[in-house]
Amino acid sequence: MSLINTHKRTRAQESTGAIERLYITMRHLFNRGFYKPMGISGETLRESLLILRPEIYGSIAEEKIELQGLLYVIDRLPYGIEECTFINLTSDEGYANSHFEPIIPSKRRRNCYRIDEEQMNIEVTRGRSEIYDVLTHLTFLYIESHKIMKQVIINDDGHVIRDWKKLEAAVEKKGKLTQEETEVALTHTANFLGRTFDEVKRVFPLFACENNPHRFFNIIYYLGKLAIEEALGDQKRIITFSPVLRERLGHHIHGEKWARNIKQTLVKKDLLKRPIHIISANMHSVMNTLFAEVALPAEKKKLKGLELYEALSDGKNGKLRDKVSKKASENGMIYLKDTSGANINVQVFDTAQFPKEIYDHSEKELSEKPVIIVMDYAFGEQAYETMDELLKPYVGDNESLYFMNVASVSIMGKAGILEGGKGDVMIPSAHVFEGTADNYPFKNRLKKSHFEDDAIKVCTGTMITVLGTSLQNRDVLRFFHESTWNVIGLEMEGAHYQKAIQAAAKIRGSISAKTKVRYAYYASDNPLETGSTLASGGLGTSGVKPTYKITEKMLNQILE
Repeated sequence: MSLINTHKRTRAQESTGAIERLYITMRHLFNRGFYKPMGISGETLRESLLILRPEIYGSIAEEKIELQGLLYVIDRLPYGIEECTFINLTSDEGYANSHFEPIIPSKRRRNCYRIDEEQMNIEVTRGRSEIYDVLTHLTFLYIESHKIMKQVIINDDGHVIRDWKKLEAAVEKKGKLTQEETEVALTHTANFLGRTFDEVKRVFPLFACENNPHRFFNIIYYLGKLAIEEALGDQKRIITFSPVLRERLGHHIHGEKWARNIKQTLVKKDLLKRPIHIISANMHSVMNTLFAEVALPAEKKKLKGLELYEALSDGKNGKLRDKVSKKASENGMIYLKDTSGANINVQVFDTAQFPKEIYDHSEKELSEKPVIIVMDYAFGEQAYETMDELLKPYVGDNESLYFMNVASVSIMGKAGILEGGKGDVMIPSAHVFEGTADNYPFKNRLKKSHFEDDAIKVCTGTMITVLGTSLQNRDVLRFFHESTWNVIGLEMEGAHYQKAIQAAAKIRGSISAKTKVRYAYYASDNPLETGSTLASGGLGTSGVKPTYKITEKMLNQILE
């Protein structure tokens, strides 16, 4: 008996095995070129996801429909995806120059195109992590669709319950539904979803969009309709990968174009030989920290401390943000909107043009004045591609190499925290890549002591770079947290960034071995706490304080 118990697998081991199977399977299906998600070819993906039961997907393994998980996924997939039988993952293949209107999901920067009533093309330009992201979300979607089908279909002849017919009538009705009609439809929908009327009514407006306030009904109906057609006929949903995508993946095509554009701008502005500081962050915190107080003197008098940044973070205050952006552009900021397909915009700040009240550089030689490159967030493995290409020397017209004087690389991002709550700060001392023995210890120039006077909770330790945040569950995370790995949080880019930095500094010699690195993350969620996962909603203004405090510490060191 003791021997049997010794070999019994824990939930963490089962979950880790499921994650590994998911990634091996997704790579296999990608190489194959197509698969049917609810057929035999998609079976391993479905089974692994159901064994794993990620926190983000809530009650995926139960009969009732998972509403918060559905909302999370729908926000990251293109509008109308639920109506499509054929999903085609493509590279950047010229659809931007066609009559097709790009559809950009609200929570993911990717171009998608509705080709016809049955087909949706999703453009993948950010590497394997993006493919994993799309495929796991679609697998969740199709599992939920079959749960709906099983609740509404009565027999093999295709007869359906009365509740389904009522939903169908609501979806097919032309024009807006009245409040009474909406609530009647919600009542019938709640019945077969296994949810209370209150739960469904609460989530209903969260799915709404400008051109379709009743989108929730549309999503549930078409998910169920296509699942019914699959169960009763031969109309199987199919996911395909274009030959061009399969050929290009892993070749840094978009990252190379992206980095070349930045370096050409530095050459044109005669900035290439100056000390260069790279920051991976959002497109507002560095600009606002530097220029907000100078650009908004009246608001500065009224709003104290972080209130000014909170006002700039408010979606209603577009005019204030425009003023800051205009001031920055007049004083050394160059904005590079991405045209490479990498979907990473860039700001270049020439500190030699900063006014004295921002940075007193009068006693420095021009050659010593820093240049700051702020790049928007990369996505997963794309972090390696972009940083690797950016740190390479610039190749001039005569094929000669021009090495950049990279003084520091600073990474600020959102991450899941394992020993705190939303808005706390994590200062890592190493990154460990999930599913491998790869680990990247480094000397972090940011310290816990730098935040002592900021009334902000800070923890230090190891960060785990996960293959996908949507695939983590409590058992895996608890193991990482409680084991000797001393993991304090999880994110998707750190190990990839550090792999590129270490290769450039210590092997390839593209940058100095003394290049400083800074990493800091602010907590967007705590996946070990019920109701605190990413699916529970955004940070709101609680993210303003850690974002700007981290930015302030980074800039203090860069501009010292």
